[in-house]
Amino acid sequence: MHFSDILISWYSKYKRELPWRNTISPYHVWLSEIILQQTRVAQGLSYYNTFVKSYPGIEDLANDSEDNVLKLWQGLGYYSRARNLHATAKIVSSEFNGVFPATYDEIIKLKGVGAYTAAAISSFCYGEKKAVVDGNVYRVLSRYFGISTPIDSSIGKKEFQELAQECLSSENPGEHNQAIMEFGALQCTPNPNCETCPLQTSCIAYANSAVKAFPVKAKKIQVRDRYFNFIVIGDNDSFYIQKRVSKDIWQNLYQFPLQESEKEIISPLELEESLVNKSVFLKVSEQYKHVLSHQRIYAKFWEFHVGELPSLNGCKKIKKSDIAEFAIPRLIEKYLESIKN
Repeated sequence: MHFSDILISWYSKYKRELPWRNTISPYHVWLSEIILQQTRVAQGLSYYNTFVKSYPGIEDLANDSEDNVLKLWQGLGYYSRARNLHATAKIVSSEFNGVFPATYDEIIKLKGVGAYTAAAISSFCYGEKKAVVDGNVYRVLSRYFGISTPIDSSIGKKEFQELAQECLSSENPGEHNQAIMEFGALQCTPNPNCETCPLQTSCIAYANSAVKAFPVKAKKIQVRDRYFNFIVIGDNDSFYIQKRVSKDIWQNLYQFPLQESEKEIISPLELEESLVNKSVFLKVSEQYKHVLSHQRIYAKFWEFHVGELPSLNGCKKIKKSDIAEFAIPRLIEKYLESIKN
């Protein structure tokens, strides 16, 4: 039996029942693919259901505000996905009359859509013969064919894309793509049970007792440490928040006024005077550690009280009870949860 046939046969028996697999609607497939970038299915499923309920069609998504989209996305991380999702919905609504483009070459031009997502949509929905390559596919192909070219190198990316295309079923490209990704997610995992694998007898990595050696990566991720000092300044009922407008993590989400430092601050006297002027220092929170793919955030929340809230440049005064209406990073959400208890 051919490699692709084995995968499709396995998929028919063991695939997970997921809502986006019961449709060939490009809107729903696109929505699921954007949500599942850098996100496990178990976490992404509830967000997908929420988005479909809130935005049954792409024009519903296009017509809402970015702030509302970010609020629905809150807690999922990698917020550029939500901003790109909203931007693409507007483009499809205005430039394509609300009809999602039907070819790989058109789809890949959309904001936030790369080669993998374009191939997934075009093959799942339109039967286009375009192979997907994601982390799961890298793992399956590198092990099965014994390829040691680093997957994070330009040569490796080209080699695996070409190989994936060669292996693609001509008759069922969408089914093949679904199958190889699901196979990597459930069977050929980072810690696989090779004894139950239908590809075992022809897998080069298994034959050489080298399954854990694949896939190969050349680069080590450089992690940057950052120190965030959030200034929680307010009276009994209100406090200040501000929108993160710079092109950085959490862009367009709301936060407390922030002072970032090169090392941990241990005294309120080290905070910027213009932020805490005419206020009384109350207390500082424990340090929160928030780990992202390339960054470690160490955050403290410095609480100050003022009798009457002055105007603060770039900040918005809100009722404390209204904070739930704003999209905020999970880090700040955790702090707010801690002071409620």
